[in-house]
Amino acid sequence: MKQWLERQFKLSEFHSNVRTELLAGLTTFVTMAYVLATVPNMMESAGLDKHVMFTVLILLVILTTCAMAFYTNRPFALAPGLGSVGIVTAMIANDGIAPDVAAGVIFWSGVLFIVISFLGLREAVVRVIPVSLKHAVSAGIGLFIALLGAKSCGLIVANEAKKSLGFGDLTAPTVIVAVIGFVILLILKTRSVPGDMILAIALTTLVGIPFGVTKMPESLFTMPANIGGQFLHVDFLGALNFAYIPFLIALFVPDFFSTFGTVLGVGAKAGYLDEDGNLPGIDKCFKVDAVATSFGALFGMPSMTTYLESSAGVEAGGKTGLTVVFTSIFFGLALILAPIALMIPSAATAPVLMYIGINMLGAMRNIKFNDLTEAFPAYVCIVFTIFGNNIANGICAALPTYVIMKISAGKIKEIRPVMWILVAVCLLYFYSIL
Repeated sequence: MKQWLERQFKLSEFHSNVRTELLAGLTTFVTMAYVLATVPNMMESAGLDKHVMFTVLILLVILTTCAMAFYTNRPFALAPGLGSVGIVTAMIANDGIAPDVAAGVIFWSGVLFIVISFLGLREAVVRVIPVSLKHAVSAGIGLFIALLGAKSCGLIVANEAKKSLGFGDLTAPTVIVAVIGFVILLILKTRSVPGDMILAIALTTLVGIPFGVTKMPESLFTMPANIGGQFLHVDFLGALNFAYIPFLIALFVPDFFSTFGTVLGVGAKAGYLDEDGNLPGIDKCFKVDAVATSFGALFGMPSMTTYLESSAGVEAGGKTGLTVVFTSIFFGLALILAPIALMIPSAATAPVLMYIGINMLGAMRNIKFNDLTEAFPAYVCIVFTIFGNNIANGICAALPTYVIMKISAGKIKEIRPVMWILVAVCLLYFYSIL
């Protein structure tokens, strides 16, 4: 076995060993295990079966992460992107889009990613989408995730009398538990405690017991849920409606660029980058990530993407794909402990969502504030993502704004030809919702 692992993952070449990779894999698992609670809870708010999505989540994490490990030999783990989960949840719960249509949109966003990845066209896409807007999309999704978290625990509610959002009942047990959990998370983050997110969720879950927020499970172990009914519940043709193209863009852009940033960022920490700052074999990483998104859509799961938490495993000494093979094994063990994971209330996951969402606002630092034609469209994207309660609305409002301002400033040459096509799509989208 040791010799096979050496041949497969080239441990000695990367100056690593099985023990180091095991500990690194556990570290990666602990830092990203919060998805076991957040993703099923978010999908349940859209009317999907929490237990089924829990099983689907784990199986997809195992399959896609192992594919990354064996095909690229990189310590990159995959899971559904929370931004994508938030978008899909909103599509179903807020916009009334059928789950099978939403799954179709996810599938086609993955196909778009596959085409671009396998044809090597990612540079073209990078050039078309303005840099400031890329970062604005990330920040807008961050605010959207934070709002979802605050709403899930009742901290923020819709005030019908004022026709606006406001604080809910601040004396409600769920709100009190969520606020306590947020304080716990902030303390753990400030103290740089390993596994801070999953630890905060666990402690908040315990705090919820005396408040009656956390319901104790009847058993500690259970068989995985039957996912047969969830497989291929996809409306491929229905998802091609022009009205859904902005959602496709909203899913594609964050997935594509977050993957680009993650593999470079984690690759830099692992010492993979060459003298020109390039990551050898990055195309392989893109291909796995792209296929994973479309494959996950067949089970109704939002975009599978490379997780930045993989950097925790790298910092723990993980250098090869064996790191995330061990991560997958730990996720597999979690499958039979479903009752324990699923007892976690929304009040315990809400603080994590709010923290992650707020933290994503850091992307705004990369917006070109000294250029109004770059900054204002970025603002429009962020603001209308929240005001329009939909990331697609933010994107579709921002792209035409960008074109108008560039033309007005006499910078029409900065507008790429494909941008005109994207703007036309945005105008069609707004026409479709009139």
